[in-house]
Amino acid sequence: MWRSCLQLRDWGRRLLKWPLGGPIYSVVPGPIPQLRARAYAPPTAPSTGSDTGGAWNPGLRSSLLATSSAPHFLAFPSGDLPEPLPSLAFSERKRFYQNVNITQGEGGFEINLDHRKLKTPQAKLFTVPSEALATAVAMEWDSQQDTIKFYTMHLTTLCNTSLDNPTQRNKDQLIQAAMKFLDTDTIWVEEPETLVELQKNEWDPIIEWAEKRYGVEIGASTSIMGPSIPAKTYEMLASHLASYNMWALQGIEFVVAQLKSLVLTLGLMDLRLTVEQAVLLSRLEEQYQVQKWGNIEWAHDYELQELQARAAAGTLFVHLCSESTTVKHKLLRE
Repeated sequence: MWRSCLQLRDWGRRLLKWPLGGPIYSVVPGPIPQLRARAYAPPTAPSTGSDTGGAWNPGLRSSLLATSSAPHFLAFPSGDLPEPLPSLAFSERKRFYQNVNITQGEGGFEINLDHRKLKTPQAKLFTVPSEALATAVAMEWDSQQDTIKFYTMHLTTLCNTSLDNPTQRNKDQLIQAAMKFLDTDTIWVEEPETLVELQKNEWDPIIEWAEKRYGVEIGASTSIMGPSIPAKTYEMLASHLASYNMWALQGIEFVVAQLKSLVLTLGLMDLRLTVEQAVLLSRLEEQYQVQKWGNIEWAHDYELQELQARAAAGTLFVHLCSESTTVKHKLLRE
């Protein structure tokens, strides 16, 4: 699975570099039903009073950094399945379409699988505002091999969430959902003893950048409660988030939830950090423990690749939703 995630990430990077007139259509070598997909349900902000439990997560701040629920979505034929599919979050099914293309309609750009239009979980027409975003979503569907792995299609999931808005949140609520992570941001608390020097070297430059970039005061802390953040900082950062549209805010909240850090997410959006850098900084404590005690290859490597794929997809989603560029219609060729 992670190979598919990395492939999507690489495609996303190439897409960001494409000039106007880049690829738009994806064509692959029979009949297909309409699809609907389950949308991403955003996780709640971390709580300072509960322990995460579950998977191995070393370090002193595990109680602060609760693991968020992963986004899930399921695509399935509308009205053609004899019975509901089980295990909505991790279902796979045989690929049932040959060609993937996009068309422009009155509401934006649509995804077509053979001759059927893609639909959302709430049976709305799957329509995105950006031609480049439609191209990226088409790539997700085109990249599926003999088996469709729905849990790897993060861009489609984010589009479904933006279209259906299953939690019925407005712009202010989306901003507040992202801002809630500020109090327990991953890079606030520096652990004592041997790890603190590593954290100072890696985290402090990002904190200083954020303070200068947004004209705010943050600072770091060795207290488990984190630094005391001034009210003006909240106002300035919330004002900055308000400059994004609703679709982009859905992507920002998604990335914040993955990295457990608003500051690292802003670094990604401003191109101050690469996806690899942001993920490494968000996992600094865990990487320190891995170097000290050893790596569980099947567990830690998978977790790292999955986090990079989610962060890359969310970042790409935000950038494509924030731009109004279009590209020429042409076939995608390998």
